[in-house]
Amino acid sequence: MQVTLETTSGLKRTLRIIVPAAKFEGEVEAKLKQAAGQARIKGFRPGKVPMREVRRRFADGIRQEVSSELMQSSFADAVSNQAMAPAGMPSIQNVVMEEGKDFEYTAEFEVFPEIELADFGLINVERPVATVTESDIDKMIETLREQNKEFVDVDRVSQDGDQVNVDFEGFVDGEAFEGGKAEGSDIVLGSNSMIPGFEEGLLGCKAGENKDIQVTFPEGYQAKELAGKEATFKMKINKVAEPTLPALDADFFEKFGTKDADLTTFRLEVLGNMEKELAAAIKNKVKNQVLDGLAETNAVEVPSALVDSEVNRMRQEAVQQFGGSQKIDPSILPAEMFTAQATKRVQLGLMVNAIVEQKKLEVDQDRVKTMIETMSSSYEDPQEIINYYYSNEQQLNQIQNLVLEDQVIDTILADAKVSDLAMDYDDAIKPTPAPLPEEDAETTAEAADDADTAEDEAPKA
Repeated sequence: MQVTLETTSGLKRTLRIIVPAAKFEGEVEAKLKQAAGQARIKGFRPGKVPMREVRRRFADGIRQEVSSELMQSSFADAVSNQAMAPAGMPSIQNVVMEEGKDFEYTAEFEVFPEIELADFGLINVERPVATVTESDIDKMIETLREQNKEFVDVDRVSQDGDQVNVDFEGFVDGEAFEGGKAEGSDIVLGSNSMIPGFEEGLLGCKAGENKDIQVTFPEGYQAKELAGKEATFKMKINKVAEPTLPALDADFFEKFGTKDADLTTFRLEVLGNMEKELAAAIKNKVKNQVLDGLAETNAVEVPSALVDSEVNRMRQEAVQQFGGSQKIDPSILPAEMFTAQATKRVQLGLMVNAIVEQKKLEVDQDRVKTMIETMSSSYEDPQEIINYYYSNEQQLNQIQNLVLEDQVIDTILADAKVSDLAMDYDDAIKPTPAPLPEEDAETTAEAADDADTAEDEAPKA
């Protein structure tokens, strides 16, 4: 076999592979003989089909089959002999497989980059330092009560925070429009779940009233035929209900898995959960800074095949987020809106793998055990969950990968410049938004509008 290697640019490589005609034709002949012994052709006894008939019927197909097999085996041998690591499948071109000639083809592909990592000491990290205070616990308990509030019918005019049950129908230029009608719709005033002016128009109403309200659809409204249009909604107010918060009693505590508890015990449960959330948030903030620093201090060329694969994965994620259970073709989302982030993800993945190899890191099984036990502790039967993870190879591998990633972060932090930054609980748990370039942000917003599925009730924002 003759192999010619060419570096076309950067990570791109071209292999021209020539397999001698004798080998190629020998494998074709072998398969033809095998076919002759197995062929079932009308007019011939099994195993007695003349080779000329076998050639006439099967030669082209067998030549294609042998070509495919030779491509796979010869390409694998060539990249192994050249000590190359292809990133993605090769593009096969210029194939020659004519009878009596050498079998030839060109394989174009990319290789993984060689990574030389910069000094981790160039990475700066601000580590949040925060504690959970009594006022933080009070605020969290009030949030839990707010999330579990109930609405009780009242005989008075509606006010901000009330839930109003209405029938309505919308009209533009005197004509009813599709999706603008609903019966028995519950709307919480002040929730901003409807277009501007809709909820405000329901303030000061009583059950049994009829009322018309005037609104203007936003210019960027999802139903483009309504964008910027003035509309009239004819309303019938069925009920007005005010919010009531649940009492801090055993029934309320039990909703959160705390049985036979008093307020003191419940506060301790809330404290424990908040401390777990705080620890996880701080860990995530530190990790993001480490990875951002790794990306900023290292320039890594990435194979386009890996970026394309990551873009497609992110498209699927976006479809699930925007589309929910609706069937949306991911291809409607332009690749450009994901390219920058996908490139960074691939770069970081390559660098993390390089750190694992260069530092000879191995998964710390004690940390795996601790992570599984921590994750299982919130379940009613923790041992059942622990057994599940250890009996499920796929799930266990995911945990091991998370632990190995944590070990990489710790390795970088050991040399990075780390300073503590005091902050309160709310700021510490608040996720840090990833900034987008202006043009990417605009593309993302447009794609989200395209992928989003409108609710049946048109006036919703």
